[in-house]
Amino acid sequence: MIRVTILYPNEQGAWFDLGYYLDSHIPLALDRLGSAVKGVWVDHGIGAGSQGPRPPFFAMCHFLADSSEAYEKALDPHREELAQDIGNYTNVKPLIQFSEVRLSR
Repeated sequence: MIRVTILYPNEQGAWFDLGYYLDSHIPLALDRLGSAVKGVWVDHGIGAGSQGPRPPFFAMCHFLADSSEAYEKALDPHREELAQDIGNYTNVKPLIQFSEVRLSR
């Protein structure tokens, strides 16, 4: 299994509309990615612990998939549509990481 993590940095002057992200963008992504996505988690940054009150990321989205190839194959026909929607909920460039799930409880 792989996890695709999309991080939205909490940069100076940046904004993020969590309501739009949860109510519109994530349902759109799930519809387009279909059965390639086995699970999704969205985290909303609320702080940075001892580093201060400002979280380093507005939000993080985690998609679970069987493989990076399966995820990319499902994403490819919809990549442009999903990328164009980003401006509706943030003005930051998301960071993306593919990870191999090594432990899950």
